[in-house]
Amino acid sequence: MFEVLPLLPNDPILGLSIAYANDVNADKVDLGVGVYKNDSGQTPIMKAVAEAEKLRIARDITKAYTPPAGVPGANEASTRLVFGAEHPAVAAGRVRTVQAPGGCGALRVAAELIQRAKPGATLWVSTPTWANHMPLLGSAGLKLREYPYYDYASHNINFAAMLATFNEIPRGDLVLLHACCHNPSGADLTNAQWDQVADVLVERGIIPFVDMAYQGFGEGLEEDAYGLRMLANRVPEMIVANSFSKNFGLYRERAASLSLVFADTRQADAGFSQVLNVARAIYSMPPAHGSTIVDIILHSDELTRLWQSELTQMRERIAGLRVHLVQSLSSLQQTRDFSFIAKERGMFSFLGLTVEQVRKLKSDYSIYMTDTSRISVAGLTKEKMDYVAKAIVAVL
Repeated sequence: MFEVLPLLPNDPILGLSIAYANDVNADKVDLGVGVYKNDSGQTPIMKAVAEAEKLRIARDITKAYTPPAGVPGANEASTRLVFGAEHPAVAAGRVRTVQAPGGCGALRVAAELIQRAKPGATLWVSTPTWANHMPLLGSAGLKLREYPYYDYASHNINFAAMLATFNEIPRGDLVLLHACCHNPSGADLTNAQWDQVADVLVERGIIPFVDMAYQGFGEGLEEDAYGLRMLANRVPEMIVANSFSKNFGLYRERAASLSLVFADTRQADAGFSQVLNVARAIYSMPPAHGSTIVDIILHSDELTRLWQSELTQMRERIAGLRVHLVQSLSSLQQTRDFSFIAKERGMFSFLGLTVEQVRKLKSDYSIYMTDTSRISVAGLTKEKMDYVAKAIVAVL
């Protein structure tokens, strides 16, 4: 049976990590992997998380399964974090939240639910989008189409083309939107642009599917949720996949939530039963550890303050690295304008290099990034900044 299976190449990003690990150059720099790193190049355990883990261990009296929807306190806290404490949709009982094994799990459960409700539904994704969106969502049976988003020439959002496409999308189709810190471009919609997007979606009866993997990494916890919360207040139906991998640093714990906004409470109850049935068929019961940590932190005033302070430091560090990289590049050359990097948000940015230049950075300088020249800004350190800047200028 298995002899018919061909050998597949490594995932482009995971393959970079393997190549980086095998590189013996002491100056090597990994700008490919999309995880937060500190100045020491490590992905740290947040202090708030470490304290919550101690409490969890002290309180645990069983290893029984969690409820099918996950840790109740985590779901309540996630709903409050995503939508706000007093959002009208939440107050009206139109929102249901379930725990999922990571943002990938939330996306896949949502795709399976869509497929049940509307087999072969069409989902529009941005060009570009996170590479794993396509296999996660498309392999569930959804039809994927693309809408214009990032203009590589101007390093900005092609908003006019985006809106023009939205105005042609058939009623009942879905649109995948990044809540903040667009992956992989770092170019985010302004609040005014979010408002215009909402106008079109409402007018044309398009269902928003929002992926929020980086809340708190852009402008702030509240600011980053503007578009999502505004949409949830205007549309009858909506899907939100929310990850705790980045803002809580819970990457390997696979902690996330899936929230669904329904037209009324009757549909909410029916939809909730369906999403639990979908989850049951995929992984049965969700893991407990990561979501319990979220539950503990967000129900402790002291730990919440500590977590928010740490998250602010992470966000400000990334923003500072963006500015520092632009300054370093500008001091070494004046022919290429890299100022767009400092205007973007979150962990990612396209440098605008050719595939040949990217590969030369890898072969000659041991600097790793995807062939599209997408970098994870968080992979930079103050120590390696000048080395990276000089290498980039050398290959221009």
